[in-house]
Amino acid sequence: QVQLVESGGGLVQPGGSLKLSCVGSGFTFNYYVMSWYRQAPGKEREFVADITSTGRTRGYADSVKGRFTISRDNAKNTVYLQMNSLKPEDTAVYYCHGNSDWGQGTQVTVSS
Repeated sequence: QVQLVESGGGLVQPGGSLKLSCVGSGFTFNYYVMSWYRQAPGKEREFVADITSTGRTRGYADSVKGRFTISRDNAKNTVYLQMNSLKPEDTAVYYCHGNSDWGQGTQVTVSS
């Protein structure tokens, strides 16, 4: 059974940082591109970042480029999203995606 479990969300002030983690199980993690998406209230789910199986290539949405960094540790079956210089518009539920499956999401709220 495939599982993706996110953690690390929370409440942070504008300009602050958070690091999200997603642990995968039930599939060969190091075979797959892994991605982060987010969904804000009343909006569609949108792409944030992805990383190839080896970690050599990473892609980012324009809205987060230069502020967010995606990485992975295949030995730990984990993908990360380091989020710096957070803005109120980054507030959303963040989802991990891989092997055609989704995690349950973790809430990130950026507010003073």
